[in-house]
Amino acid sequence: MRARTAGRPGPGPGGDEASTAGTRLFLALARVVAAMAEIRGVRSFTLPYPNAAQHALDRAVTHCLDIGEAPPRSLPELLRWCRVRTSDDRLFGVPASLVTPGSTLVHPVGLFPTRTCLEAASHGEPGGVEREAHTLLGDLADRCGYDERFRRCRSFLARHPVVQQRDRFGPGWSTSVWTRVRGLYQPLPTSLVVDGLAVRCPVCGLPALPGRGGRTPLPGQRTADDEIWCEGESCPRDADFELIREPEETLVLRRSLRAFLVLPYRVETAALKALAGAGIEYGALPGSSGGYHLPAAGTGTVDLRMYDRTQPGLLAARLAESPPLADRTFVVVPPRLAARDGYRAAFTAALPGPLRERLVLTAPDDLVRRIGSPTGGGIQTDRPNQEGTTDDA
Repeated sequence: MRARTAGRPGPGPGGDEASTAGTRLFLALARVVAAMAEIRGVRSFTLPYPNAAQHALDRAVTHCLDIGEAPPRSLPELLRWCRVRTSDDRLFGVPASLVTPGSTLVHPVGLFPTRTCLEAASHGEPGGVEREAHTLLGDLADRCGYDERFRRCRSFLARHPVVQQRDRFGPGWSTSVWTRVRGLYQPLPTSLVVDGLAVRCPVCGLPALPGRGGRTPLPGQRTADDEIWCEGESCPRDADFELIREPEETLVLRRSLRAFLVLPYRVETAALKALAGAGIEYGALPGSSGGYHLPAAGTGTVDLRMYDRTQPGLLAARLAESPPLADRTFVVVPPRLAARDGYRAAFTAALPGPLRERLVLTAPDDLVRRIGSPTGGGIQTDRPNQEGTTDDA
């Protein structure tokens, strides 16, 4: 029997009125920064400003006067605050249960929206960055059908966030898949080009950028974390960044899909590989783009959901907004997040009480053990099927 839990989170846990207003301001600014970065980039803004940006500036001025802070004199100054003033700053006072203290909306090196910004911009909104990703995938599924064709297209998108001209003549390129997904790509923004070159992270495959005044790293040249930024934000710097020498002939996947498909897809791939290696059957959930069910779960229903979210409180709020219906759901995140100090505790604490017993946070390398434990679903292993594999062809 599938359990149901209703409830929609507000802007955050309780607190005084100023703190609540600050949290709402933080979330509003997240939406503005995310939207303006898509239009013009955060590094430079010109008049006229979008209405939403002007409204956020007016709200920030009013809030500053209410709490006795000197208000920002312009939108560029407010956006500079988004780079240096953190979520726990007096200006915002966002509860630690919602956003990890020390988080900013604009990355200090890349000067692009942080992953925290994109996650906050998707919180509690009917639209938002995450919703756009789901809408784009839903439209693609409607064109393909929820079948092998859609699986191949979705896999292609996740594996090819950046497409160069030469890729189209390489081995394994599928013209039929490209025809269906081409509209989800756009020219590489000029804001990601430095000295006529662009850079791609070798770990996450997403665009990267040297800091202001920095130079594009050459092959064999090591870079420190404070010298270059990539959209994955937490990738190790063990390998050379890939140079894109013809950025004008390069296409990049929509930003919402880079954040909410490409990043969690690596988790999905690792989790399904672990299940297949243990002989555990799984099947894709209908209408899902990253959810799976385990049919050999005995009397209870067991699902898997894959995420790569830097903010555990916002992840918990997302799941509370649309609770999984299974008796037990494994929320699978990258090992680095599952092992991050306080991440698991913050996620659990932010869940509504009824969900804490049904949602289990884990990583791909610990998934099989969790599934086989008495409190983790009691799954019996069986021969795996092929649904949910990740071949492109």
